[in-house]
Amino acid sequence: MARRPDTELQSGPQRLAALVRTSVPPVHHAGFPFIAAGVAAAALGRNHPWVRSVGLAAAAANAGFFRHPPRTPPTTPGLVVSPADGLVCLIEDAAPPAELGLGTTPVPRISVFLSLFDAHVQRIPVGGEVIAVEHRPGSFHSAELAAASADNERNSVLIRTPEGHDVVVVQIAGLIARRIVCDLRGGEHVNIGDTYGLIRYGSRLDTYLPAGSEIIIATGQRALAGETVLARLP
Repeated sequence: MARRPDTELQSGPQRLAALVRTSVPPVHHAGFPFIAAGVAAAALGRNHPWVRSVGLAAAAANAGFFRHPPRTPPTTPGLVVSPADGLVCLIEDAAPPAELGLGTTPVPRISVFLSLFDAHVQRIPVGGEVIAVEHRPGSFHSAELAAASADNERNSVLIRTPEGHDVVVVQIAGLIARRIVCDLRGGEHVNIGDTYGLIRYGSRLDTYLPAGSEIIIATGQRALAGETVLARLP
């Protein structure tokens, strides 16, 4: 007799739990304190309906903001994936961040703007070695503005691929975002699509590519971190 699939052998509660696991994304650990604060407020204000409602709403909003959906990066060599979910707002040539010491020659730059409704977990655009991680204080202008790349607080990461290509990814704080989280250190080896940080509450990610890279995405398109291909390296 043919063996039934495991899904058919599961009980009703097991099937429901499996459905929840595949439909509801997990939460990045950085969001736990914010979710817990909302739940605690709701519990303390359980005798006050409006306090309970506000606390539960805050917990749900933070669970959505800090969601950490699983992603499957492409396996074709030489591709650069988006480091963030969001809207491709700028594609232009610009000099890399000065703090990385890469010179002033303009190279292709792709900017992805994250709204409050996008997942804010950031991912590695290419596999390779982390050569440098540099944080620079700055302003908190709207991340949609072109000037945000130069003026806003940022954290820049230089990654060198096994083929010797330098790719820079920059986390840029926005009008509301005031906290950049980056878990990388110089000398680490990373894989394309790995999670490496986040920015709290609205931000932007810039990716600087080597000269001669083939841009595949266009302004106005939406990108998914770790999956959407931005470019092909030379």
